[in-house]
Amino acid sequence: EYNPFHNGHQYQIEQVRQTLKPDVVIAVMSGNFLQRGEPAIVDKWTRAEMALAGGADLVVELPTIFALQPADFFARGSIQTLAALNIDSLSFGVEEGTASDFLNGAQWMVENEREIDAAIQDSSGRGLPYAQIMEEVITDLAPDFPLHLNSPNNQLGFAYAKEIVRLGLTDEIELAPLARKSAGYHDRDIEADESIASATALRLAIHAGEDVANYIPKSSYKGLRKKRSEKVSWEDYFPLLRYQLLVQSEESLKEIYQMREGLENRLKAAANDSETFDDFMGNVKTKRYTQTRLQRLLSYVLLQWKNKDVLAALDEIQSVRVLGFSKKGQAYLNDIKHDLDIPLIVNVNKETKEFLPFDVSAGEIYRLGNRKTISRQDFGQKPIKID
Repeated sequence: EYNPFHNGHQYQIEQVRQTLKPDVVIAVMSGNFLQRGEPAIVDKWTRAEMALAGGADLVVELPTIFALQPADFFARGSIQTLAALNIDSLSFGVEEGTASDFLNGAQWMVENEREIDAAIQDSSGRGLPYAQIMEEVITDLAPDFPLHLNSPNNQLGFAYAKEIVRLGLTDEIELAPLARKSAGYHDRDIEADESIASATALRLAIHAGEDVANYIPKSSYKGLRKKRSEKVSWEDYFPLLRYQLLVQSEESLKEIYQMREGLENRLKAAANDSETFDDFMGNVKTKRYTQTRLQRLLSYVLLQWKNKDVLAALDEIQSVRVLGFSKKGQAYLNDIKHDLDIPLIVNVNKETKEFLPFDVSAGEIYRLGNRKTISRQDFGQKPIKID
């Protein structure tokens, strides 16, 4: 997600170049709304430029319909996008585990999916987070399972491996897990004697006005300081969210994707009683409804994603959207573009926007965080080119 692109991301690309010796490095990056259900700190063009300056040859956008989802759907969109671009190696950050661990574990899970789903269903009434239930089910059904899936990076890496198995791509795509260096995924503090901090800690520091120059590449630091790089958070969108919750009826809110178990009533009540987004989250968050799960649901409300529309679009990607490239990345696209089975979107116009229905509307809503400084996100934007 490169939110923002930091020294840990730079380390990954450097390791990929040293160990895999790739012809081209492709990054599939979330757009303006992210997996944890929050707006990106700066827009997708600024972050794509950071990634290119940091060593990527080609940056394409993970469709918003997949980016704003739990790990399995996030991975589905990611792997389908990369497979369309004909990759042969996949690098992803992990806390632990080898390529064989991820592949063997994924094959076991795909083969035993029905039994696993039944066990999860039996445990769903206990009010525990999904990740905890999954860990317990796996421990029960496969005591020798090769991985711990209680960490975000391992969960996402495992989801990539499962999607590769499901698509029958195990002979085409080599897994290349890379152990995280230094900071943990959710670490909220920056260690003064380290050069790598988590993206979570960096965002908190940036919003607090602290200097993060030691923890991000110079090119990222420059990108964050550009005038068009307006830094936003949920607080900037809370008035819009609150309006949606207050003006819509409970029946209308029930049609929102993933609105379940009477949550519409809880959200409407909290909208009446909360003046800030932090207050609002404090009023709705529970052990059962984690902040990430709720933030994704609130993103669906903000973006007005209806259940029927989302479910119809989650089977497969509709196109590959290019955000930027180096000369090497551009040459690679020219080599493969005629072999693609789906449209390659370089410019958004009246003809191509039909392949990006969720992305274009998400970009327009993202602009509402600060219309004075955030430029249009799709129409009129051309891919970033970097030498």
